[in-house]
Amino acid sequence: MLTPGLLYFLIYKYVPMWGVLIAFQDYQPFLGFFKSSWVGFKHFETFFSDETFWMLFRNTFVLAIYNILFFFPLPIIISLMLNEVRKEMFKRLIQTLIYIPHFVSWVVVVGISFLFFSKEGGIFNTMLVSLGKEPVNFLLSADWFRTIITSQVIWKETGWGTIIFLAALAGVDPQLYEAAKIDGAGRWRQMWHITLPAIRSTIVILLILRIGTFLDTGFEQIFLMVNPLNRQVGEVFDTFVYSTGISQGKFSYSTAVGMFKSMIGLILVVVANRLAKRFGEDGIY
Repeated sequence: MLTPGLLYFLIYKYVPMWGVLIAFQDYQPFLGFFKSSWVGFKHFETFFSDETFWMLFRNTFVLAIYNILFFFPLPIIISLMLNEVRKEMFKRLIQTLIYIPHFVSWVVVVGISFLFFSKEGGIFNTMLVSLGKEPVNFLLSADWFRTIITSQVIWKETGWGTIIFLAALAGVDPQLYEAAKIDGAGRWRQMWHITLPAIRSTIVILLILRIGTFLDTGFEQIFLMVNPLNRQVGEVFDTFVYSTGISQGKFSYSTAVGMFKSMIGLILVVVANRLAKRFGEDGIY
């Protein structure tokens, strides 16, 4: 039963790792891996000395912080709220409604954003004009870019993120709540002393995994939202790898950039896992 899963990871995850070798080469497609000349850490040195590096790092870091602060807690909060709903039909209806956006592609999400935020005919600007205010060019504004990106992630993925937490909540022993009621604990006390401690390990594991993808802000969403007027705050590692590696044909240079991002993610996972164990949690390994 494990064979299909193992083959998937072997073929699509581990075998392609051979390609990171071109980060240390002046890779030429017609020469291949073995005949392309080796240049050592030349591409890394070029990238770190380029002023673009700090722009990419800043943009990616800020978006990642936004996701941790504003997106990560929401599935936990909504799961706790849904856990308090006693009418099963109403609970399932809410779950279905908040799951649906996950299955909507980023292309559609960005299209919806254009309908809401475009300067000409956008819903928000139409409301602003009706209130006697000047329209705001949300989509071309560098000041609004990160807010819109984070809002899109929250709308699309918050509901889907509640699945794991609701599954963890389903495993809480009901007798604990009954004992708490006998001791006079209200709903808030039960949530604080029973519910949250019961899912603490799940929260820690998911936080570690989220930190591991700290610099992975998502290519498709950013690529569709970036334009020349907000590129200074919108260009991230993922879009830079695409524009440099695919559009400009700098395969070795873009591979070095991607490898740097992956190494940072690995380091963050190790550090977060050790911190989790130091605070008494199991971690992920």
